[in-house]
Amino acid sequence: MKRMITFYVSILVFFLAILTSPILRAQNSQIEISGIRSEKGKIILNIFKNNDSYDNGKVLKKLVFDKKDIIKGKMTVTCNLDPGICGITLIDDENENGEINKNLLGIPKEGFGFSNFFMEKMKKPSFNDFKVDIKNQDNKISIKVKYM
Repeated sequence: MKRMITFYVSILVFFLAILTSPILRAQNSQIEISGIRSEKGKIILNIFKNNDSYDNGKVLKKLVFDKKDIIKGKMTVTCNLDPGICGITLIDDENENGEINKNLLGIPKEGFGFSNFFMEKMKKPSFNDFKVDIKNQDNKISIKVKYM
């Protein structure tokens, strides 16, 4: 009986160690956003897991933030992201319709951005251009909003 209790306690300790391991838990990430032109609307962050999900528009997680904490065009948001590689896109959804509005030529009318990447050319970046590795607590990611 004593051996059986020891066995079950060992299994319990093992599973608790796995469940509380920082490798498997969502990681606290701070995203510093700069270049926001107005306090109207909301900030939408779309999290993509890989190139295929990005190319196909399959968002893993969508996070929406009020712009109430903007100071001189900047704000910092905190969110929990799963460990591993991901890419983050941003929409400055000024009219709060949940999507980026474009003109007749397909040029965005609202701001947009990418994790740790500032789009300088008119070409859509690849996932590899803006992917980040979430690997420990207190990840710092920056996104600079671009307006066309």
